[in-house]
Amino acid sequence: MNADDVCRLIAAGESMEVEFKSDIPPLSSADTYGEVVALANHEGGVLLVGVEDHGLITGAQPRGGDRIQSEKMDAAIFNNTVPPVAVRTSVVEISDQVVVGIEVPRSESVVATAAGVCKRRALGGDGRPASVPYPPIQQTSRRFDATGLDYSAARLSGATLEDLDPVEIDRVRGMVRRLNGDAALLELDSTEFVKALRAVDTIGAVLIPNVTGLLMFGREDSIARLVPTHEVRFQVLGPDSGVLVNEVYRGPIGRTLEEIAVQFAARNREQEISVGLFRLPVPDYAPEGFRESLNNAILHRDYARLESVNVQFQPDSLTITNPGGFPRGVTTENLLVHEPQPRNPRLAEVFRRIGLVEQTGRGVDRIYAGQLRYGRPLPDYSRTDFDTVRLVLRGGDGSLEFAEMVYEENDTGGLSLDQMIALNTLFHERRTDAHMVAGSIQKSPADARAILEALVERGLAEARGVRRSREYILSGAMYRRLHMKSEYVRGRGFDRIQQEQMVLTYVREHGRITRAVVADLCGLDSKQAKALLLSMRDRGLLVLRGERRGARYELPLAE
Repeated sequence: MNADDVCRLIAAGESMEVEFKSDIPPLSSADTYGEVVALANHEGGVLLVGVEDHGLITGAQPRGGDRIQSEKMDAAIFNNTVPPVAVRTSVVEISDQVVVGIEVPRSESVVATAAGVCKRRALGGDGRPASVPYPPIQQTSRRFDATGLDYSAARLSGATLEDLDPVEIDRVRGMVRRLNGDAALLELDSTEFVKALRAVDTIGAVLIPNVTGLLMFGREDSIARLVPTHEVRFQVLGPDSGVLVNEVYRGPIGRTLEEIAVQFAARNREQEISVGLFRLPVPDYAPEGFRESLNNAILHRDYARLESVNVQFQPDSLTITNPGGFPRGVTTENLLVHEPQPRNPRLAEVFRRIGLVEQTGRGVDRIYAGQLRYGRPLPDYSRTDFDTVRLVLRGGDGSLEFAEMVYEENDTGGLSLDQMIALNTLFHERRTDAHMVAGSIQKSPADARAILEALVERGLAEARGVRRSREYILSGAMYRRLHMKSEYVRGRGFDRIQQEQMVLTYVREHGRITRAVVADLCGLDSKQAKALLLSMRDRGLLVLRGERRGARYELPLAE
């Protein structure tokens, strides 16, 4: 790293991948190794020694009276971490101060210091990134992730077929029938049923339940004994955040899903709108979106961690969290387009064959579609971190007219998920452009522009401007369908007023303006720029001088 690299990191501040450490008093070797281990046990990163938490450079101190040598630090860290971590150290001088930058790679296995200290990166109690202890119970999932093994397929010492409940096998069989799952499963007896779902493994001549088998078919006391990490909490919070309901479920997954579905349905208010001869219910939360969200939380949680899946039902939002961040490679910026990557493949296979989740694994699409169908804001994953996935679904009173419009459009021609996202963005933001929509659909600006232009062709949106300055609003017809005529007129009116003010300001500063400059200044095409200038001329705001290529517009002499 050079000085520019270090300055950029300091300017961006501390993060899960960047740690600042003061060297006043001098940072001990043990603390240095501990910070390196924490970064290696995360996703790798950079340790900057000689920088205070708030970014002030106070400098790294010489070791043993000698100047800091990067090769010696590399060797010391390599020899004092287990397994050894090969870092790359840079000694950089910035404004007469020395900063030591240690680049740490991600380790595929759990790393500790030679003294036995094991740490990982996490958000501290103050919400800031920190290095915290990494106890053995939390390391299990890391080992499974690193080796590509499936924790949900792990065999359980001491488990027997007696730990499986015939009632739960019948319950799952009923789910297969009700959810149109794999019909071939219905022809099997109980033993063959669990074998076909790979919920048991054959050891010699004996069938032994694995983690998936216990989670799906286990007796509650057996699950508590053999998979004690399994727990789902359902809470209802009042307006003052007081807990009105706090139910804890530790039974098999099928029963848990059914019981939480009852809790959800009892509290999910509905309104109705008329669409032709039909009555369309508009719930606070789309049932299919909630089911998919809960399925995902249970399916993708880290079962090696002694924490709960939590469902919090609040007056205007629903929050679902599960321990364990996104699978490696998945982020909040790509979860719509990243290929499916379940944390527990064996359990995911059972969910698919039962019919609980789509065969394609694109459950996130259902969550988005559920929100968008009723005019709600997009699902919010922004509070997700390395340790926990947090999904917030906004509910409460929505736009019944928007729900009616989406229903009618889907009924006549069908809207793609990307089109629904773009339309939802237009509805909530009032105006947008390709770059804003690109972030929402997690695709390129070119893809977003094509989506927006498709909405223009369908008469759902209007565009103004050209190239990168092209903006979009809902069409006049859409505003009429939504009974928001004044908002449309106000939006268009403000555009024209703003454009005229920009033109007048430019002319006052520079004395004159041309059509080409107006087009660039206001984001208009040539015809729109001409129409704006002629309108301002006709109302006496500007006067035209010259003709054709020499045409220019100036302020009236009186001004």
